[in-house]
Amino acid sequence: MIKAAIEAEITGAIPALNYRTIAELEKAIMDLKEFGRGPFGINLIVNSSNYKYKSQLEVCCRLGVDFIITSLGSPEETINRSHDKGVKVFCDVTNLRFAKKVVPLGADALIAVNRHAGGHAGHMTPEELIPMLKSHFDLPIISAGGVGDYKGLKHILELGADGLSVGSIFIASEECPVSDDYKQAIVSYGKEDIVFTEKLSGSPCTVIKTPYVEKIGTHQNWLEKLLSRNKRLKRWLKALTFTRGMKSLERAAFSTTYETVWCAGPSIEHVHSVRPVRDIVKSLVEPQS
Repeated sequence: MIKAAIEAEITGAIPALNYRTIAELEKAIMDLKEFGRGPFGINLIVNSSNYKYKSQLEVCCRLGVDFIITSLGSPEETINRSHDKGVKVFCDVTNLRFAKKVVPLGADALIAVNRHAGGHAGHMTPEELIPMLKSHFDLPIISAGGVGDYKGLKHILELGADGLSVGSIFIASEECPVSDDYKQAIVSYGKEDIVFTEKLSGSPCTVIKTPYVEKIGTHQNWLEKLLSRNKRLKRWLKALTFTRGMKSLERAAFSTTYETVWCAGPSIEHVHSVRPVRDIVKSLVEPQS
């Protein structure tokens, strides 16, 4: 997907946690560096829930990715270490309070995550958030959330954004390595089918309201609440359930995954077929007849 994005004259970023091992992350970065046709980045979760964070950061800095996007924690260490290696750092923010924390640390840009974003969304509309950030900071503001076509992109730029971060509509791309069922859900469902769930991470996250989501509900059970607060306990319990065959406990603790519950934002309203990345980009940057 990143290679296709670069060839379509945009850039992309890969969540570091997509890779089970640091060696796999390193291999992917080296592959993109060798591809060498344009910039790419890595998304880093920078709080204590990501026990691979320091190793991921070390690889990103050593191999020299073009930019890092930080979320869910203080970006201070990431900014300091990245800038030493000439790597830019863009910080997710959802309001002015968080922006005021990361700008003095040296953020190179702010990603303004609004209430229409897929995944962990903010609480403000782009009409509120973008002008507010532009009036306070002389940094690039990248809007995240709600854009699925040229009209939406044009509106966000008219609000003052310097760029856009777009995700949900690219799930239904030919190059995206998710299941065909997930892609078809992006095509078949619309903005009215997006709901918030706590079951994936403990924090409200936007997902598609499939029959499975309706069946399991959107609030954590007691075991999920316990495990979302204790990542170490979660790893031990996972090993125990797999070893002992404790299926009822396994279902209670681990039935909700990114394979069974599909993240997306309301911008899927604009998706009507599975297309190549280049065609999705074209529908964003060119008026459609």
